[in-house]
Amino acid sequence: MIVVVGALAQPQLGAVLGLDGTPVEVPGVLTGGHRAGVVLDGWPALLPAPGSVPGLAIQPTPQLDRYAAVMGLTVQEVGGMQVMGIGPGPAADHAPIVDRDAIAAEIAVQILQAPEGTGADLLAWRLPMMGIWAGSRLRARASAPSGQGIVSQRPADALRVQQRSQPFLGFFGVERQVLTHALHQGGETAPMTREAFLSGDAAVMLPWDPVRDRVLVIEQFRMAPALRGDPQPWLLEPVAGRVDAGETPEAAILREAREEAGLQVTRLIPAFNAYPSPGALCEFLYHYVGIADLPDGCAGVHGLDSEAEDIRGHLMDRETLSALVDAGQIANGPLATLSLWLDARRDRLRAQV
Repeated sequence: MIVVVGALAQPQLGAVLGLDGTPVEVPGVLTGGHRAGVVLDGWPALLPAPGSVPGLAIQPTPQLDRYAAVMGLTVQEVGGMQVMGIGPGPAADHAPIVDRDAIAAEIAVQILQAPEGTGADLLAWRLPMMGIWAGSRLRARASAPSGQGIVSQRPADALRVQQRSQPFLGFFGVERQVLTHALHQGGETAPMTREAFLSGDAAVMLPWDPVRDRVLVIEQFRMAPALRGDPQPWLLEPVAGRVDAGETPEAAILREAREEAGLQVTRLIPAFNAYPSPGALCEFLYHYVGIADLPDGCAGVHGLDSEAEDIRGHLMDRETLSALVDAGQIANGPLATLSLWLDARRDRLRAQV
């Protein structure tokens, strides 16, 4: 019998880990823990102080054992109790994270669904990406169905997953499913095998100066064109980046604007949200035009050394970008579509800003 406290004692995470027990009180006070279950050093510290912390006395489960190995959680003795859910030392000073309990539960699901034999060290290394994927799943569930009024809304059992596996796990992952789904004219398909690349949500933005009617695009090396054999794997792109766990797409793209282009964006204009390649990628993109002051000389070389980023900015008139799109010189899909989107709305947007 052990006692779990903090995030481990919350219903969402407890349900994933199969934890069921009796409420107890643990002497002391919890401090920190705002990102428990999301980052490795996010677990709270239990300080000896007047008062008590609610906990749950449970029998450990195999799910908890695997999860604890990934998270680096161990049992610690507190007041004669064997307690789990607290860190080994002072709590790290993390800011609170939106939807922490829901994200932590989604991360736990991924840990338990990882192929048997996947090392705890690999899964711990993947935590940032698992957090991105967890946030993606939560946003997808909360979104309104697309194609309303045209696409039929089907019942939950219209898609039946018979088997699932993950043949690859690195920073990204690949999921393979054997599934059937309902047919348009009734009945269902025969079992079929499908695979998808687990990449998570991202935000993209075209910085635009409506006064000078110019834009800033970035240039960086991309692995996929290089693997394809493209003679120019350095692409012109919009500012872009993954939406981290607990982050909104808007906050993510403003952060990326600072990191990738050294820009302070004064206003974000939502454009559209879309899957760039839904036949194979789970990626979902939030597209924006960002209002910014773009004087001569503001483009430079930026990027985070910690992510091996080498990003060069290019200032150009909006019409120059439009001409590049027309000439087939923009190979990045989000940049081409944002350019076309802005061209169609330029006059109306300039009147609004």
